[in-house]
Amino acid sequence: MTRHAVPPDFGRDVRCILGLPFDVVTLAGAEHQIRQAANEERRYFLSTPNLNFAVQCVDDHQFRHSVLQSDLSVADGWPLVLVGRMIGAGVPERVAGATLFESLCSTPKAPVKVYFFGGPDGVAARACERVNASARGVRCVGYQAPGYGSVEQMSTEDVIRDINSTKPDFVVVSLGAKKSQEWIMRNRSRMTAPVVSNLGAVVNFAAGVVRRAPGWVQRARLEWMWRIQQEPVLWRRYVRDGFAFLRILLVKVIPLSLHMRMHAPSVDDLANARLDVEQLSEALFLRLVGPWTLHNVEPLRAALRRSANDSRPLVIDLSALTYADGAVLGTLSLAHGWCHVKGKHWWILGITSRIRRLFRLASADYLLQPMMPNQRRPEGLAPHAA
Repeated sequence: MTRHAVPPDFGRDVRCILGLPFDVVTLAGAEHQIRQAANEERRYFLSTPNLNFAVQCVDDHQFRHSVLQSDLSVADGWPLVLVGRMIGAGVPERVAGATLFESLCSTPKAPVKVYFFGGPDGVAARACERVNASARGVRCVGYQAPGYGSVEQMSTEDVIRDINSTKPDFVVVSLGAKKSQEWIMRNRSRMTAPVVSNLGAVVNFAAGVVRRAPGWVQRARLEWMWRIQQEPVLWRRYVRDGFAFLRILLVKVIPLSLHMRMHAPSVDDLANARLDVEQLSEALFLRLVGPWTLHNVEPLRAALRRSANDSRPLVIDLSALTYADGAVLGTLSLAHGWCHVKGKHWWILGITSRIRRLFRLASADYLLQPMMPNQRRPEGLAPHAA
């Protein structure tokens, strides 16, 4: 059965960290959501961005859009948790994809039927055997090791038919971050499994070919060193990510943290904020006035929820916006992702220099770019501010 795209849950409590939306959720909460989606046979795309993921998303808009279109996005990396806390967009804890899968396996509840897709030759088969021999909350119903071909070669009717024939609840994809996300975006509507996710090294951990770091190593924030010892080829990636993270801290995160502290609104300022909504014949027009934060974001969420199935262009005027925190930017990123799915035109108007700087420091300046830029501007709207 083909599953059609449904609007995102604009009521999600998300924070924008390095330009990506992250759900404010604990490990237990994430596990509960996955089990609930599996039980309800409800489409559910889980993304688990780590630092490497976030760094690549800055310049790769297709990769980024795969996260924006996720139904749950969790911070799989302490650097992301740290950045969130520094900019006042904290998430409660790191939720690693491997830890989430281990929690699913160890919870004595009705088993979630899992299908492994990816990994080196023979590894997925071994992972399936080991899971079925020891796990209580997960049962492996099938696997494929598609090799190292293109996403197109891994997306044939035979491949999808084999997955669907096992009737899994959860397809775990392990093709490498970018290829996995691309494969999921291409094929999730063709799969009957409600839950799908790129869980990276999980198939290797489940097979026992790579050992997961002990708990004390994880708590000491040293899992990256353990991974290098287990898989020496990773050292180059970690060095690149380390330098990229240092640059991000100096150029964006620390300046953003100072910006947020200097311009934080008062209670009275928040009380005077408002959302103007205008139903134009050619567009839905939203105007954010004053400071917007987690404490007053609900009207924006409600307006976006009502607009989800409206085919008109979405036009957002920021000319009177004075402040936006991670909850507001995260909510806007969900709307941006949905417009991309629907092929819906997106315009941001009235961009002041302060707001442009805020979005740039938050790595969310992609939100300021018009989607479908060749589309004629709706009549009666002010010019796009410089």
